[in-house]
Amino acid sequence: MPGSVLLDCGATSLTALRQCGLDPGQVGLVVVSHLHGDHFGGLPFLILDGQFTRRAAPLTVVGPPGIGRRLGEAMECMFPGSSGVTRRFAVEVGELRPGETVAAAGVRVTAWEADHPSGAPALSLQLALGGKIVGYTGDTAWTEALSEVAAGADLLIAEAYCRDKDIPYHLRHCDLTAHHDQLTSRRVVLTHMSGDMLGHLEEASYPAAHDGLVLQI
Repeated sequence: MPGSVLLDCGATSLTALRQCGLDPGQVGLVVVSHLHGDHFGGLPFLILDGQFTRRAAPLTVVGPPGIGRRLGEAMECMFPGSSGVTRRFAVEVGELRPGETVAAAGVRVTAWEADHPSGAPALSLQLALGGKIVGYTGDTAWTEALSEVAAGADLLIAEAYCRDKDIPYHLRHCDLTAHHDQLTSRRVVLTHMSGDMLGHLEEASYPAAHDGLVLQI
């Protein structure tokens, strides 16, 4: 078993874990959807925190091609010299390409190509563990692959960046409702919302995630 699993690791993830009473040292797997800072920029903080807190358990990171190089560059940018130090725990970085399924730290991770330029292939994902499946759109314009991401999932975590504005490379609430019949997961919860969406949640067709939300799958 991987311990806790993080699905993306933005810059404030370490703080958010602690605010929710969760131990960052129990995170065994981080799955990254794409290489933009708000989705992987918290990894240097998580890794360095593990060093300072004398973490011993290994940490596995899985993400798009190039994640190892980009992670090293991010660490050197923010904490020069940090990427090459000898750590008390192993950090294992693996790449995942669209169309692939890998087993990482006891979790089966499947990837589809998302429509979201990030300097490397962006991914929509399914994670399977303990007989449960979680789908995640990641950041993306609508693609037909999202029906596959939702298929068989107990929960689909779906971007709803805005209501209906034409924002390239992002899902809108109106996209989700227009393709509602293709989203066959048992449940849908909204995430990655701009002020436009957050200001009109009472009009949303699906429940919205928020910090500290706990869902029983």
